[in-house]
Amino acid sequence: MSLSHFNPKGEAHMVDVATKSVTHRVAVAAGAVVMAAETLALVLEGSARKGDVLGVARLAGIMAAKRTADLIPLCHPLPLTRVALDLEPDTALPGVRIVATVETDGKTGVEMEALTAVSVAALTVYDMLKAADRAMRIDGIRVTLKDGGKSGRYEAL
Repeated sequence: MSLSHFNPKGEAHMVDVATKSVTHRVAVAAGAVVMAAETLALVLEGSARKGDVLGVARLAGIMAAKRTADLIPLCHPLPLTRVALDLEPDTALPGVRIVATVETDGKTGVEMEALTAVSVAALTVYDMLKAADRAMRIDGIRVTLKDGGKSGRYEAL
Protein backbone atom coordinates (compact mmCIF):
# COMPACT_ATOMS: atom_id res chain seq x y z
CA MET A 1 0.00 0.00 0.00
CA SER A 2 1.39 3.40 -0.93
CA LEU A 3 0.59 6.56 0.98
CA SER A 4 -0.65 9.34 -1.28
CA HIS A 5 0.95 12.18 0.70
CA PHE A 6 4.47 11.00 -0.13
CA ASN A 7 6.18 11.23 -3.51
CA PRO A 8 8.44 8.44 -4.87
CA LYS A 9 11.40 9.91 -2.92
CA GLY A 10 9.44 9.69 0.34
CA GLU A 11 8.94 13.44 0.61
CA ALA A 12 5.65 14.88 1.83
CA HIS A 13 3.57 16.62 -0.86
CA MET A 14 0.04 17.78 -1.49
CA VAL A 15 -1.85 15.20 -3.55
CA ASP A 16 -2.60 16.28 -7.12
CA VAL A 17 -6.37 16.03 -7.57
CA ALA A 18 -6.49 17.76 -10.98
CA THR A 19 -7.59 14.64 -12.88
CA LYS A 20 -10.12 13.46 -10.30
CA SER A 21 -13.83 13.80 -11.02
CA VAL A 22 -16.04 16.16 -9.07
CA THR A 23 -18.47 14.06 -7.05
CA HIS A 24 -20.74 14.62 -4.07
CA ARG A 25 -18.78 13.69 -0.96
CA VAL A 26 -19.87 13.28 2.64
CA ALA A 27 -18.09 12.36 5.84
CA VAL A 28 -19.36 11.84 9.34
CA ALA A 29 -17.10 11.82 12.38
CA ALA A 30 -17.92 11.24 16.02
CA GLY A 31 -16.35 11.56 19.43
CA ALA A 32 -17.22 12.32 23.04
CA VAL A 33 -16.19 14.36 26.03
CA VAL A 34 -16.46 12.23 29.16
CA MET A 35 -16.96 14.12 32.41
CA ALA A 36 -18.25 13.82 35.95
CA ALA A 37 -22.02 13.62 36.31
CA GLU A 38 -21.93 16.90 38.25
CA THR A 39 -20.21 18.62 35.34
CA LEU A 40 -22.78 17.29 32.87
CA ALA A 41 -25.48 18.66 35.20
CA LEU A 42 -24.03 22.15 34.65
CA VAL A 43 -24.46 21.66 30.90
CA LEU A 44 -28.00 20.31 31.25
CA GLU A 45 -29.02 23.15 33.59
CA GLY A 46 -27.38 25.77 31.39
CA SER A 47 -25.52 27.08 34.43
CA ALA A 48 -21.90 26.74 33.29
CA ARG A 49 -19.97 29.95 34.12
CA LYS A 50 -18.93 30.56 30.51
CA GLY A 51 -22.45 30.23 29.07
CA ASP A 52 -24.10 28.00 26.48
CA VAL A 53 -21.55 25.20 26.26
CA LEU A 54 -23.21 23.21 23.48
CA GLY A 55 -24.06 26.26 21.35
CA VAL A 56 -20.55 27.68 21.53
CA ALA A 57 -19.00 24.25 20.83
CA ARG A 58 -21.30 23.77 17.82
CA LEU A 59 -20.18 27.08 16.32
CA ALA A 60 -16.52 26.32 17.07
CA GLY A 61 -16.83 22.98 15.25
CA ILE A 62 -18.43 24.59 12.21
CA MET A 63 -15.73 27.26 12.09
CA ALA A 64 -13.01 24.64 12.45
CA ALA A 65 -14.34 22.54 9.55
CA LYS A 66 -14.16 25.64 7.35
CA ARG A 67 -10.52 26.24 8.36
CA THR A 68 -9.19 22.67 8.13
CA ALA A 69 -6.79 23.44 5.26
CA ASP A 70 -5.23 26.15 7.46
CA LEU A 71 -4.62 23.64 10.25
CA ILE A 72 -3.64 20.40 8.50
CA PRO A 73 -0.67 21.09 6.20
CA LEU A 74 -1.53 18.84 3.25
CA CYS A 75 -5.31 19.30 3.14
CA HIS A 76 -6.87 20.98 0.13
CA PRO A 77 -9.09 24.01 0.79
CA LEU A 78 -12.60 22.87 -0.09
CA PRO A 79 -15.88 24.65 -0.84
CA LEU A 80 -18.03 23.01 1.85
CA THR A 81 -21.73 22.77 1.06
CA ARG A 82 -22.78 21.60 4.53
CA VAL A 83 -21.35 21.42 8.04
CA ALA A 84 -23.68 20.19 10.78
CA LEU A 85 -22.77 19.38 14.37
CA ASP A 86 -24.93 17.44 16.78
CA LEU A 87 -23.92 17.68 20.46
CA GLU A 88 -25.97 15.42 22.68
CA PRO A 89 -25.67 15.21 26.45
CA ASP A 90 -25.55 11.56 27.56
CA THR A 91 -26.12 10.81 31.24
CA ALA A 92 -25.04 7.19 30.74
CA LEU A 93 -21.56 8.30 29.61
CA PRO A 94 -21.67 10.77 31.44
CA GLY A 95 -20.71 13.46 28.99
CA VAL A 96 -21.42 14.93 25.58
CA ARG A 97 -21.47 12.93 22.35
CA ILE A 98 -20.46 14.91 19.26
CA VAL A 99 -21.24 14.06 15.62
CA ALA A 100 -20.17 16.18 12.66
CA THR A 101 -21.49 15.79 9.11
CA VAL A 102 -19.62 17.57 6.34
CA GLU A 103 -20.45 17.64 2.62
CA THR A 104 -18.98 19.06 -0.58
CA ASP A 105 -19.11 18.64 -4.32
CA GLY A 106 -15.45 18.29 -5.10
CA LYS A 107 -12.42 16.26 -6.11
CA THR A 108 -11.36 15.12 -2.65
CA GLY A 109 -13.10 13.93 0.49
CA VAL A 110 -14.13 15.76 3.64
CA GLU A 111 -13.03 13.28 6.30
CA MET A 112 -10.45 15.70 7.71
CA GLU A 113 -13.03 18.47 7.93
CA ALA A 114 -15.43 16.22 9.86
CA LEU A 115 -12.64 15.06 12.21
CA THR A 116 -11.48 18.63 12.75
CA ALA A 117 -15.04 19.76 13.52
CA VAL A 118 -15.47 17.07 16.19
CA SER A 119 -12.02 17.71 17.66
CA VAL A 120 -12.47 21.46 18.02
CA ALA A 121 -16.03 21.10 19.33
CA ALA A 122 -14.72 18.66 21.97
CA LEU A 123 -11.85 20.99 22.88
CA THR A 124 -14.35 23.82 23.25
CA VAL A 125 -16.52 21.76 25.61
CA TYR A 126 -13.40 21.00 27.62
CA ASP A 127 -12.34 24.65 27.67
CA MET A 128 -15.74 25.87 28.81
CA LEU A 129 -16.00 23.30 31.62
CA LYS A 130 -12.39 22.87 32.77
CA ALA A 131 -12.89 25.08 35.83
CA ALA A 132 -15.45 22.57 37.09
CA ASP A 133 -13.76 19.32 35.96
CA ARG A 134 -10.10 19.01 35.00
CA ALA A 135 -10.43 15.21 34.78
CA MET A 136 -12.59 15.33 31.63
CA ARG A 137 -11.30 13.35 28.68
CA ILE A 138 -11.89 13.46 24.95
CA ASP A 139 -12.54 9.97 23.59
CA GLY A 140 -13.11 7.98 20.46
CA ILE A 141 -12.77 10.57 17.70
CA ARG A 142 -13.10 8.70 14.40
CA VAL A 143 -14.66 8.69 10.97
CA THR A 144 -17.92 6.74 11.07
CA LEU A 145 -18.99 7.28 7.45
CA LYS A 146 -17.31 8.37 4.23
CA ASP A 147 -19.01 8.35 0.86
CA GLY A 148 -18.21 9.64 -2.62
CA GLY A 149 -15.20 9.55 -4.85
CA LYS A 150 -13.28 6.65 -6.34
CA SER A 151 -12.91 4.68 -3.11
CA GLY A 152 -16.68 4.60 -2.56
CA ARG A 153 -18.48 4.14 0.73
CA TYR A 154 -17.00 3.33 4.12
CA GLU A 155 -19.09 2.80 7.25
CA ALA A 156 -17.57 2.01 10.62
CA LEU A 157 -18.95 -1.04 12.35
